[in-house]
Order: sequence, then structure tokens, then C-alpha cells
Amino acid sequence: MAGSDSRERTALVITVLNEAGSIDALLESIAQQTWLPDEVAVVDGGSSDCTLARLEAWQGRLPLLVLQAPGSTIARGRNVAIEATTADLIAVTDAGVRLAPDWLANLRACLSASVDVVSGFFVPDVHTSFERAMAATVLPDLEDVQPERFLPSSRSVLFRRSAWDAVGGYPEWLDYCEDLVFDLDLKRGGSRFAFAPDAVVWFRPRGSLLAFFKQYFRYARGDGKAGLWLGRHAIRYGVYALALLLARRGPLAWLLLVAGGFAYTRRPYQRLAPLLRGLPAHEQAHAALLVPVIRLVGDVAKMFGFPTGIAWALRQWICRSSS
Repeated sequence: MAGSDSRERTALVITVLNEAGSIDALLESIAQQTWLPDEVAVVDGGSSDCTLARLEAWQGRLPLLVLQAPGSTIARGRNVAIEATTADLIAVTDAGVRLAPDWLANLRACLSASVDVVSGFFVPDVHTSFERAMAATVLPDLEDVQPERFLPSSRSVLFRRSAWDAVGGYPEWLDYCEDLVFDLDLKRGGSRFAFAPDAVVWFRPRGSLLAFFKQYFRYARGDGKAGLWLGRHAIRYGVYALALLLARRGPLAWLLLVAGGFAYTRRPYQRLAPLLRGLPAHEQAHAALLVPVIRLVGDVAKMFGFPTGIAWALRQWICRSSS
């Protein structure tokens, strides 16, 4: 192994909540790793299904430590899992995914004396035309990634325990966007990042517009709570305000809106094309028609979620100021 010291032990940490339908696939993919983790710590946030029973069934096949933290946020669950392990290297993934067999090996191969954090990648595991449209609209391809600027999702990342400890762990005051804030804390703390495009996990995108709206509302609310991407959100409000003004200006303005819509969806359609191969024509048409709808729903969710997060942050500031 050309990357990290092979003597450095690795702990894999996961948080779960009502994942009885998907947990076996994840654990099977862990068991099939070409580089097995030395510890696997799973924190259950209070499942009401048989997730815990499924985890117990795997106790003999994996070095599995199952912890319960009912009501904990994802950030708190990850910190609890890391605190319960002893390895110097921490790999993190999410429930509901499957790991490529060489996922951990590829993450470790990119670690070196000059690297503290290795960003893995994630690809959609699509089953329906809706999921294909969702993946193409919201998920990047490798060619969209700028490795030097890429901030890893905690569904596919490896970092040194010392880096986690130096920033105080995942931010437990956040319910969403915790991994993004954690990445930014690591950057500000001087951690050095590398990108491992071959360290892949597969995961299923949201399967309905309602589930997608809730997801992006929560993401944007997290942005507001953390004060992230103020410029991006302001631009979004401005663009939609301009679009509403143009919609009242007549046919020429409508043509401009249509042209803007095509430009806005061009990259998603490029990503969608390979995902449609082999599908019946009516499913291809269905997926193609969904792309602008998903864009619109996602933007509306963000425009509602962001001010909700800002309001929460203001309330916290007022409480601190008055105490």
C-alpha cells in the first residue's frame, strides 16, 4: 500500500435510524472490503423498526460495536461513534449506501504524511426514471469536481483522529449540513485534503418530490443556521425575482425565460443522457420532463429553508446577548 502506514488502524463509523430495509446491504459491502476496518462503530438514533436486530445478527461477522443514542443528531451520533473507537484513522459513511469493494483501500491509498483528510466520491444507485432524473439534476459527475475545492460528504471520507479532535468533532449544534461545517472547520484548522475518485459509495437519491423538498429545505435551513453561502442564496432570490418580473413583460421576455431555463438545465440533461440508456421511450420522456420540475422544487425548498435557518440563528444570538 503506497499511501498510509499499514500499521495505522482504521475505524469505520456510521449513524442509523430505521434502516432495517437497507442495513444488510451496507454491512455486506463492509464485509467484502479488500481492506477491512479494524473497528466498525454504529450509533442508532432510536430506531423503531428492527434495525437493532439486524445489527445484532452481524456481530459475529464484523468487528461491530453497536451503540444507542436515542434522539441524537447525526453529528452527535458520529462523535459518539468516534469517541467509542481507538483507531488513529476514521472512515465515515452513511446508512442507506453500499460501498465499492475497494472503497476503504482507495481512501487509505491517498493518505500520506502530507494528507490529513481524504475525500471519497459517491455515485447514484438508480432504480426508477424518477431517481435517474433526480440523480442527473442534483448530483455531480466526476468531471464536475474540482479536486482542490471539493468538500467531502461524510458518506465517503477518511480523516485522522487528530484532525477530528483538533476541531472539536462534528458540530453537534447543527441538525443538517454538519459534514460541510466540519469540512470547513478542518480547512480552517490547517488540515490537508486529497481527493480519491475511485473510493466510491453507491446510494439511492430521494424517490419523491416531497422527500426531495424536505431534504433540500433542511439543507438550506442548515446553511442559514451556519451562515453559509449567503451570496449563493441571495443570487437565487434575485434570479427568481427577475424571472417573475419578466413573466409579466410579454412574449419576448418569455423567450428570454425559456432560454434561461434551457441554460439552467443544460448540465443536468448532459448527465441524464447516459442514465437513460436501455429505458423504454416513455420512461426516458418522463425523466426528461422531471428535470426542470426537480430544479424548481429544489430552489423553492432552499428559498423557504434558508430564512428559517437565519431566523433560528438570530434567536440564538438574541438569547446569548440577553443572558
